[in-house]
Amino acid sequence: MRWRKQKQSFVQDKATNMDMTRIPQHIAIIMDGNGRWATERGKDRSYGHQAGVDTVRRITSECTRLGVKYLTLYTFSTENWNRPANEISALMGLVLTSLEDEIFMKNNVRFRVIGDVGRLPADVQQKLHETEEHTAANTAMTMVVALSYSARWEITNAVRQIVAEANEKPGQLKPEDITEEYIAQRLQTPFMPDPDLLIRTGGECRVSNYLLWQIAYSELYFCDTYWPDFSEDDLKKAIESYQGRQRRFGKTEAQVENEQ
Repeated sequence: MRWRKQKQSFVQDKATNMDMTRIPQHIAIIMDGNGRWATERGKDRSYGHQAGVDTVRRITSECTRLGVKYLTLYTFSTENWNRPANEISALMGLVLTSLEDEIFMKNNVRFRVIGDVGRLPADVQQKLHETEEHTAANTAMTMVVALSYSARWEITNAVRQIVAEANEKPGQLKPEDITEEYIAQRLQTPFMPDPDLLIRTGGECRVSNYLLWQIAYSELYFCDTYWPDFSEDDLKKAIESYQGRQRRFGKTEAQVENEQ
């Protein structure tokens, strides 16, 4: 069922049907299709990853312009370590070169990274740390890059932390102390809200072990467009789709409408 318009004021973007008062605060993206995009053009898969970096620059700038506060990008999963060594090496090189980009300072964007960063090459780890420090004071938006990340790894790691805390103070951690909030604080993302909107490009309709805890109530949007071709207009279509839905969080439609 389509969501009837809210009773609050509607501020329309001049070029679209978007309500600028209802831009999602946090957008997460599974950037899929780089390799297939390159293969269809007779190019090496690394060519597609390079084109994907250009898309990251464009979408980051557009999200900042629209007022998105958090943009989380699934860049390299723990499962991606199983890819050919030459592709992994090319991806790590791209991480280094893309972090040289001044898009963070130009757009007042803070950079953060989540994932099992210790598995990354030392020079990549150093560059990630430097970029986080260099952009720490930026306030327009936070871009979060998920590198060597998977949700099952993240949740397993959180459980290990809880067990270690219980062992350090025997008898002090009670079962009722382990609430959703307690667990969330031990995930990789306590510094940001859960995603409002999850976008996946490339035509696949699955979440691929990405932010499984955090997307419990996220709106999902799948499109066939490969990530290198994903444009600012495609982003706006995803946001318009999000705005056409009613987010009930377990309540009835009538309850939600009465609260507006």
